[in-house]
Amino acid sequence: MERARPLPDRRRILQGAALAAVPYTLLPETRADARTQAPDQPSAVWHPAHTANYTPANRPRSHPVDFVVIHVTQASYSTTLGVFQNRRKQVSAHYVLRSSDGHLAQCVRESDIAWHAGNWDYNTRSIGIEHEGWVDRPRYFTDVLYERSARLTASICAKYDIPRDRSHIIAHYEVPGSDHTDPGPHWDWERYLRLVRRASRTAGRTEPFG
Repeated sequence: MERARPLPDRRRILQGAALAAVPYTLLPETRADARTQAPDQPSAVWHPAHTANYTPANRPRSHPVDFVVIHVTQASYSTTLGVFQNRRKQVSAHYVLRSSDGHLAQCVRESDIAWHAGNWDYNTRSIGIEHEGWVDRPRYFTDVLYERSARLTASICAKYDIPRDRSHIIAHYEVPGSDHTDPGPHWDWERYLRLVRRASRTAGRTEPFG
């Protein structure tokens, strides 16, 4: 398996620098219907990443899904969606949550491989969730952001039988080879895992996120 090239700092990505998430030789042809997909989560709004910014796949049949990777955007919600829709950026995540109200956008199908982790193996085996905000501005980590994100993560863990623990719900900085710091020191992991487990108990395995 070829490895993804190292990723530059997210600030440079969102300010306009190009980034190589995977070697081009790994990219299959993109699907013609990529912009007509329904979201995987019922309450998500479909904001598709450009087809040049992720790898079509058939997960979990083609690759197991073992991790949820927690990110912080280092940019606004709208700017992040714009980056993912720009074919030159070669970066994406499956989901983006807005800070003010927890609004959920899906940008890449869960079955496909988003380019978010900076490590090709982890990209193939994870769902990437971006949270609007900055690592040094804890006011962006609102109650509704935590709650909606936890419900999303609980739903993903139930779907793919991912353990709800810190070995499988991980920070971007914990991905091997990462040079990122998100979600940063102000992200409350104890609170987040508690909310994920509570959401799992409340919703069960069949109730949709919403």
